Amino acid sequence: MGRNQSGIRTRERIIDATRSLLAESGLEGTTLAAICDRAAIRAGSFYNLFNSKDEAVLLVVRQAIDAVDPDPAHVGTDTVADLVNAYIKFVTGEPAIARIYLQVAVNGGMSDQTIHDRLIAHHQRRLERFRDAAMRANPQADPDQVTRETEILLATLHGLAFRSLLDDEFDFAGTAAGLIS
Repeated sequence: MGRNQSGIRTRERIIDATRSLLAESGLEGTTLAAICDRAAIRAGSFYNLFNSKDEAVLLVVRQAIDAVDPDPAHVGTDTVADLVNAYIKFVTGEPAIARIYLQVAVNGGMSDQTIHDRLIAHHQRRLERFRDAAMRANPQADPDQVTRETEILLATLHGLAFRSLLDDEFDFAGTAAGLIS
């Protein structure tokens, strides 16, 4: 039992170290050596728990996204407005992590098949949640049309997020909230 608890504590130290390094230094400054140094562990301990630095980074991103999830149990109580507001909270509340997410989506998604597959699966789950919320609001809607509109909404949110990360003056929250008004 003590050995398992030690592994859990080490995992949490790695996650905390990764989160703080991402916030302080961005993706480039979050090296495996820096994570291990901050977590006070050796690389072997890291690799006992994670396959790669990217896996730890994606876990931190996942936790930040989950923290703003309006329906964490996925029981179908969220609305499109709830989901858009969660996206806004993620980008405005965790700008460093949102920046990392977008960097990994573009760079890693195009160069690493595992990351690519994880990001596509994440997009599909998000698309399904938005589509399901829209269908609950209007059960008579054409499902194919709702899917197309949901893709457009998600693409718009991603584009606005990119702009907000590049332009400090851009009102991401106001513009994104305007999509649902």
